[in-house]
Amino acid sequence: MLSTDKLFTYRPQYLNIAILLAFCLLISIPVSAQKKFTVSGNVKDAATGEILIGATITLNKTSTSSNNYGFYSLTAPEGNYILTVTYVGYAPAVYTVALTENKVVDVALNPKAELQQVVINAHTRNNDNVASPQMGVEKLDMSQINNVPVLLGERDILKTLSLLPGVKAASEGNTGFYVRGGASDQNLILLDEATVYNASHLFGFFSTFNSDAIKDVSLYKGGMPAQYGGRLSSVLDIKMDEGNNQNYVVQGGIGLISSRIKVEGPIVKDKGSFMISARRTYLDLFLRASSDSTVKGSQLYFYDINAKANYHFDDKNVLYLSGYFGKDVLGLKNTFGTNWGNSTGTLRFNHIFNSKLFSNTSLIYSNYNYDIQSYLPGNNFNAVSQITDLDFKEDLQYFISNSHTIKFGVDALHHNLAPGSITADGNSSFNDKTIERRYGLETAAYISDEWHASDKLSLLYGFRLSNMFLFGPGTFSTYDAAGNTVTSNTYNSGQIVKRYFNLEPRFSASYSLTSETSLKASYNRNTQNIHIISNSTSSTPTDLYVMSSNNIKPEIADQFSTGYFRNFNDNMFEFSTEVYYKWLQNQIDYKNGAQLILNQDVESQLVYGTGRAYGIEFFLKKKYGKFNGWLGYTLSRTERKFAAINNGDYYPATQDRTNDISAVGIYQFSKRWSFSSTFVYGTGNPVTYPNGKYEINGLTTFYYSQRNANREPANNRLDLGATLEGKPHKKYHSSWTFGIYNVYDHRNPYAITFRDSKTNPGTTEAVETSLFGRIPSVTWNFKF
Repeated sequence: MLSTDKLFTYRPQYLNIAILLAFCLLISIPVSAQKKFTVSGNVKDAATGEILIGATITLNKTSTSSNNYGFYSLTAPEGNYILTVTYVGYAPAVYTVALTENKVVDVALNPKAELQQVVINAHTRNNDNVASPQMGVEKLDMSQINNVPVLLGERDILKTLSLLPGVKAASEGNTGFYVRGGASDQNLILLDEATVYNASHLFGFFSTFNSDAIKDVSLYKGGMPAQYGGRLSSVLDIKMDEGNNQNYVVQGGIGLISSRIKVEGPIVKDKGSFMISARRTYLDLFLRASSDSTVKGSQLYFYDINAKANYHFDDKNVLYLSGYFGKDVLGLKNTFGTNWGNSTGTLRFNHIFNSKLFSNTSLIYSNYNYDIQSYLPGNNFNAVSQITDLDFKEDLQYFISNSHTIKFGVDALHHNLAPGSITADGNSSFNDKTIERRYGLETAAYISDEWHASDKLSLLYGFRLSNMFLFGPGTFSTYDAAGNTVTSNTYNSGQIVKRYFNLEPRFSASYSLTSETSLKASYNRNTQNIHIISNSTSSTPTDLYVMSSNNIKPEIADQFSTGYFRNFNDNMFEFSTEVYYKWLQNQIDYKNGAQLILNQDVESQLVYGTGRAYGIEFFLKKKYGKFNGWLGYTLSRTERKFAAINNGDYYPATQDRTNDISAVGIYQFSKRWSFSSTFVYGTGNPVTYPNGKYEINGLTTFYYSQRNANREPANNRLDLGATLEGKPHKKYHSSWTFGIYNVYDHRNPYAITFRDSKTNPGTTEAVETSLFGRIPSVTWNFKF
């Protein structure tokens, strides 16, 4: 992290590192006079026109994968070749290619009529987990997500991710998640490249992602590629379906608490398509039927809409437009109301310059806002807050040779942050108040090279240069350690208040011991300039967003990891173990007794420190056959250190969980029946218990000294699920999904509070609140 006044001093050092890395990129590229040609193209689903990500393309013995936009490129000396394209769940395609010039071979794969086995990772090469230099990446197929039993039968991406090693659910039934010791706000969540700031519905019990509308899910928890930046712990990259450009299709489902529907079809057959998906809960309908007059007429529901369209002008130019809109409405009649929601929009243009150079240009909009109303006489008010982003990205991929693929690009992200305002009428006890808006600009440039140096050694290396600018207008204060104002200056619109410059190197390597075994290592640095200040364990609508400023420095994380990867039985089984250590700088927390909401001087309530996270992960997965699934175990520690907290000693962070176990099993009993189960166990979350209490005017007040010095009881749960496929029909298909959440009715703690004992007032008793016991669910799914 570099401030403006030190930028000149440190710039030569950073430029020297950048020049050295760029020189490594150049010297590793071989020069050859041999005449070579390139075969390139796009890989799609013949039945729907959807691009296929990660299809394997083989030219004789040389292989590559289609990129995130379905494009591939392979180069070979002049001659005759056999080009083979494979993708699990599809019939392979084989072509004879005479390379006497550069050639375009677009591939349309046909889905197999019937799959005899369930496949866990449906779009990765058989040994990609061993051969690829990328570490800490997990890819989920939607068919896998749909088979995992979850709360109330709602298919959920985020809850499925929490079953993977190194990923932990924030709390019981919650979609918030922690990755390798990082806080929930340290995860970058992207939906078609747009940032989703609050990825939860109903206070975290459901995620914002409707699985019907999702095509591809990738989670990077270590060794993040250079094109990603802005968060410390992970990147969750989610891509929406593009729509069927061959036929019109309607599908959906009706469950106990929600229903969903999806419509897709061609705009122009073979050239363009659309997809619209919507979902809504109807808990509010039950409230309307209540006989309780205080509940009747209350609101409790959410809805979301996903939409996407594309148009292929020709075989080199494609335009995409996608968007998401979701909202939660929670209100108790004549008492209060809370509304919050996300909206995103992405306009994307793909262009193929030639057989080796691919471009993706994006203009992205993202907005998150919440609105709280109070209707109580004398205390009526309306409080609002929002954060709005505009982002321009240019990403390019250059296939220099079969051994080298270079990615490079630029990114400019503008933030408009309204921390909060409150308005009230003349009869309210509240006064109108508005916290000043804050404006910032994050810019970045990156380059990386995936180099297959030999049959055994593969490297992925590069760097990202990032800049953060904080702009006026507004009044900006600096504070000392006690929170007292030291200086206060006013800036005009467009004036730079603070600037931070960072170099983020990224490096990963894989060394193959055999065709089925490899060793990997990675190092990466990440920075973060958007921070959440919250005293809850997971995302809530009122989380306070702040930017790096003259008080708040960019958070920095340096992570090193190494691992052993092994496949067995013709790649049917995958095993891996990864060890990681993460150093954290400029961590942020709040002081004891801090006032965070609607505080113009909220930065005076913060403390700054360091942290560390380290652990080991084990993962065993069976990919094929009638029975498959995985077993994951993580042993880890996550600690923070602040001078003003716990006497400056390291203490367990909120997301610290020593042991975390997850097991998933899926069994294809017959053509129509399949069964699934999940089991989870985790060490209880760190909590702060009172050390004493005192009484003032008959009111008991508890005294707390050591933060997070205690633990909640351990969490554990078993879920079961079953799916019955309907009898085959030519025009439609249906299925029933049944589930039981928390089969043996174990009451996991959601919150623990303290009070004076009613039978013995001199003593204190802990009151544990649990949200979910045994919960059955049933959903009818249809498609025609």
